[in-house]
Amino acid sequence: MTVAAPSAAPAETAAPAARARWQPWALAAICAAAGALYAWRIGGGQLGNSYYSAAVKSMTGSFSNFLFGSFDPYGVFTVDKPPMSLWPQAVSVLIFGFHGWSLLLPQVLEGVAAVFLLHRTVRLWAGENAALLAALFLALTPITVAINRDNNPDTLLVLLLIAAAYAFTRSVQSDTSRTRWLLWCAFFVGCGFVTKMMQAWIVLPGFALAYFVGTSAPVKRRLLDLLGAAVVLLGSSFWWTALHDLWPGSKPYMGGSTDGTALNLIFGYNGFGRIFGGEGNFGPGHRPGGALPGGLDLPAGTAPPSGGPGGFELPPGGGGMFGGETGLGRMFSSQVGGQISWLLPLALLVLVAVAVRGIRRKHPGDLARRAGWFAWGSWLLVTGVVFSYAQGIWHPYYTTMLAPAIAAICAAGLVGFWREYRHGSAWLLLPAGVALTAGWAFVLANRDPSWHGWTRWAVLAVGVVAVVALVAGKLVRQAVFTRASLVLTIVTLLLVPTVWSTATAATGESMGGMPSAGPSEFGGMRFPGGTHKPGRGMADLMNGKLSAEQQRILAYAKQHSGGTAITLAVAGPAMTASSFVIGSDETVIGMGGFLGSDDSPSVGQLQQWTAEGKLKFVLGTTGTRGMGGGAEEKRQEWIKQHCTVVDPAAYGGKTAAAEPGPMGGAQTLYQCHA
Repeated sequence: MTVAAPSAAPAETAAPAARARWQPWALAAICAAAGALYAWRIGGGQLGNSYYSAAVKSMTGSFSNFLFGSFDPYGVFTVDKPPMSLWPQAVSVLIFGFHGWSLLLPQVLEGVAAVFLLHRTVRLWAGENAALLAALFLALTPITVAINRDNNPDTLLVLLLIAAAYAFTRSVQSDTSRTRWLLWCAFFVGCGFVTKMMQAWIVLPGFALAYFVGTSAPVKRRLLDLLGAAVVLLGSSFWWTALHDLWPGSKPYMGGSTDGTALNLIFGYNGFGRIFGGEGNFGPGHRPGGALPGGLDLPAGTAPPSGGPGGFELPPGGGGMFGGETGLGRMFSSQVGGQISWLLPLALLVLVAVAVRGIRRKHPGDLARRAGWFAWGSWLLVTGVVFSYAQGIWHPYYTTMLAPAIAAICAAGLVGFWREYRHGSAWLLLPAGVALTAGWAFVLANRDPSWHGWTRWAVLAVGVVAVVALVAGKLVRQAVFTRASLVLTIVTLLLVPTVWSTATAATGESMGGMPSAGPSEFGGMRFPGGTHKPGRGMADLMNGKLSAEQQRILAYAKQHSGGTAITLAVAGPAMTASSFVIGSDETVIGMGGFLGSDDSPSVGQLQQWTAEGKLKFVLGTTGTRGMGGGAEEKRQEWIKQHCTVVDPAAYGGKTAAAEPGPMGGAQTLYQCHA
C-alpha cells in the first residue's frame, strides 16, 4: 500500500515548480474560506473570554501589566497562564482601541496562518495534494472554527506547534542544516510553553523519537542534536518563568499558584493538577460544594447538584470537570465527539495501515517520510491519551490541538489510499475509510437532530453513493466512475463538519471561556431551564457588560472613595470582576484569581491598603459558598470584621437579597475601615 510505504518523496516535494496552476489558487481559496469563517461577525459586541479580555485591557495600562499579564489595572494578580497569547491582543487593542474585533483579530490571523503553515509542512512531507487536503481539513474542523473566534490561548498554541512541526520536517529532510532546524523546532515548542505551559510539551516524545529514527546521521550526532534541542527548549520555555519569579521590583501575584510564583503554577494547578486532579482542579471524588459559574447544570446522567443553591458535585471518578468521563471513549463522547472526532476514525485506520505496512517491509525506505509518520502519529496518539485520561479541569475545546495531526494524517492517508485504489492490491482501504467516516458522521449528527439533523441522512446517502461509485469504478474501470468517486469521497468526509463549522460562524455567538461548535454548549453542560444558551445575566457577564445595579454601585464607590488608588475590590471568581474591568475605566481589582481561591490580595494586603487609604469599598457576595477555600474564607472574615454594609438605598439600588450576583449568591457593597 502506497500510503504506508516510507518510499521516495513524491514529485511535488522534489520539484514544487511543477505544481499545477490551480493548486496555488486552491490554497488561497482555502485560506480565504478559513479567514471568513474565523472573522465572520466577530465585531458584534462580543469579547470572547471575559477573563482574558479584562486582562488585555489591563495590560495596555502599564509595561508591568503587559509584561506579566495582569488581570486588573492595579496589578494585583495575573491570569493563570503566561501572557504570550495575550500580547498580540494587547498590541491590537493599543492600535485599534478596545473592541471585540480588535481583541479577536489576532486570533483570526493566527488561525489562517496555521492553515497556511500546515499546508507548507505537509507539502514537504507528503506532496501538494495531501497538503491541500490537510489545510482544508484543518480549516473546517468545527472546534478549530470555534476557538479561532475566541481569545483563548489555544489558537496561538496550535500555530506554534505547527511551526515546530514545519521546522522538524525541514530538519529530517536536510543533511546540511539538520541541527539548525531541530533547534528551531525546540524553540517553537518552548514558545508554546510560554503560551499554555506543559500542554505544549505533549508533542515532545514523538518529535524526539521521530528525529532519532528519521535521520541517517551517526547515533552520536543524533544524541548531541537532541541534547542541544533540549537546552534550547528549556531556555525558550522557562525564560518568562524566571523573569516573573526573579523580578526584583513589584509584580502581580501569579494567578492560579499557591505561593505567587510561576514555577508553582507550572507544576501545580496548570501542570500535574490538570492530569491527576487536585491543586484546585476538582479531580475524582472532589466535592467543592460551591457554585458552578453561571449556575450550569451537569451533563445528563451525572450526579445531581448539591451543596446549596447553585452547588454541584462531580460524579464519582468523573474528573475532567467539563469534559465528561475519563477513558479512551472521551474523544468520541457526546461532550467532545462533535467538536473533533469527525475524521478521527479515519486517522486511526490510516495509522493502523501504515503500521502494518511498516512491519511487513524488509527495508526502512525513505527515512524522512517515516519520521513524518512517527511525528504526526505520536502527536495524535499521545495527545489523545493524555486528554482522554486527564483527571483535572479539562475542556472540550482543548481538542483543537489534535486537529493538525488529524488533518495531516488523514490527508496523507487519503492520497496513499487513492494511489492504492488506482494501482495497488489493498484498494478496499479507500471505500472502507469512506464508509467508516460516513457512519461516524451519522452517529454524531444523530445525537441531536434538532441541530441540522438533515445532515445525518445527507451524509449517509452521499457515503453510500461514494462507496458504490468506488467499487463500480474499480470493477468496470471507467474514468467517469473514478472522477465521480473522488469528488463524492471528499464531500462525504467534509459534509457535516462543514455545516457545523459554517453554522457556528454564522450565529456570530461567543460562549466566552468555553467555545464550542454544534448544539451542545459548555461541553455538555446546560444553563438553568435545560437550555444551551445563557440567560441575560450570564451573557452580560461573558461579554463584560455591567448591570444597572453594578453601575450604580461603581458610581457610588467612585463618588465616596475620596480618590483612593483602588476604586472597588470585587470578591469571588475573576469573572465577577471582569465586567467592572471591561465596562469601566476605574481601577477595579478582583480578589482571589480565576476561582477566588488565590491568596491575592491577602488579608495583610487588604489591611495595609485600608490603613494607607488605598481601598475603601469592597463588593462581596453572600448567600452561597464559593470555590475559593481557605484564602477566600479568610478574606470574607476580614470583610465582616473591618467593613460595614452600605445601605442599597444610598446608591438607589435594590436590597442585597434581591440582587443576585451573576455567579450566584447576592452582591453586597461594603465600606471598609482600618
